[in-house]
Amino acid sequence: MRGKPKELFYQNGLRFSCARCSACCRYESGFVFLSEDDLMSLVKALNLPRREVEGLYCAWVPWGIVDRLSLKEKPNFDCVLWNDGCSVYESRPLQCRTFPFWDSTLAGAEAWERAAQDCPGVGRGLLHSFDEIAGALEQGNARRLIQRRRGIHR
Repeated sequence: MRGKPKELFYQNGLRFSCARCSACCRYESGFVFLSEDDLMSLVKALNLPRREVEGLYCAWVPWGIVDRLSLKEKPNFDCVLWNDGCSVYESRPLQCRTFPFWDSTLAGAEAWERAAQDCPGVGRGLLHSFDEIAGALEQGNARRLIQRRRGIHR
């Protein structure tokens, strides 16, 4: 891992501990894009065949020239896996596990503060080091999402 760039506001780490409030899983529309590892983890946690997990819990979302596989939302925008809390918390997708250490949330101190307005765990709790944060970013950016060319159906 490279040295700590001085221009990053999180060079000395950031505090975050999940409060399990579900604010990031509910109320607003969004996508939870899945990798093959994410999908297989859900298959195991839900104890269902892959096709059934895809049919019940996933949807294809147009994204540029491809479609990406994402978790569905309920009509009220809650994640399809939310049921009085995350029903697969220990097996949740990497995108969920690395929150709030995403490019969008770490774009600057202002973005971090905006995230703190919606998430009671941002800015509180466990101090995550620069290396932990950079590792979460790398992990999120390196994953290969499940996608298909537009119009190609399995």
